[in-house]
Amino acid sequence: MKKRVELPSAAETVVGDSGSVYCTDALTFLRGLPSGVANIVFVDPPFNLQKRYGRAGPNGDSTKSGTYFYFMSQILNEASRVLAPGGALFVYHLPKWAMVLGGRLGSRLEFRHWIAVSMKNGFVRGDRLYPAHYALLFFTKGKPKAFKRPKVPIQLCRHCRKPVKDYGGYKQFVAKGINVSDIWDEFSPVRHKKRKHRKANELPIGLLRRVIAMSGGRNAVLVDPFVGTGTSLVAAVEAGMKFIASDREQSACKIAANRVRATLHTLNGNHDGQHAAKHS
Repeated sequence: MKKRVELPSAAETVVGDSGSVYCTDALTFLRGLPSGVANIVFVDPPFNLQKRYGRAGPNGDSTKSGTYFYFMSQILNEASRVLAPGGALFVYHLPKWAMVLGGRLGSRLEFRHWIAVSMKNGFVRGDRLYPAHYALLFFTKGKPKAFKRPKVPIQLCRHCRKPVKDYGGYKQFVAKGINVSDIWDEFSPVRHKKRKHRKANELPIGLLRRVIAMSGGRNAVLVDPFVGTGTSLVAAVEAGMKFIASDREQSACKIAANRVRATLHTLNGNHDGQHAAKHS
């Protein structure tokens, strides 16, 4: 990385030429970054729901609303600062907080989308409707430097294998896929212990791959201040991106770094195999 993080007291784990993971709190990490270093900033913070993340226990994710809002405002201020012109900021949160935090961001960045990400296995609380989505806020610093609209395959009936929806005279236009909308119902947090790398839930790799496909690019830089077990980093290196990330939990940082190493090993192995086959 050409621009270094100024965090002499933080534990840094360098992962090949792809980037570094710092074991420190998110705000300290962001404040140590140079302005304009990131092409994508992905923010998936604790939701202040008394969830257990590593050594801190539930008390580490439980503060008064005003305190949490102030903390998140500082995080987003710094995230906006480190974002390069034309870069993209994504914030994954509950709708309640997305509404408040989105208003905060509106004075600094350009609003692009409120993406509704399907919430499965939710339950009704009190006198409210059934919660069915998480919010993924999408902002850019001015006109986006990179934006690609992904396509998804037509949904087919699992029994007859015919399209679920009747596209009528538009079939020819959707033959190669449908443009992604701002409702993503094919993703859900990874909850099963056999498919996740820690006790707490994780974001699905497909969601991060889509974010990277939309706003990333080869040798672009991803910044993730709440990296957890590194799902965003895996998606980034798969796309040839660099990264700078942090998490306050040492166990999470180790898992994230190891996942990136494993991904790089797989990618390098495939590349070597393809290279050998091409010249055999």
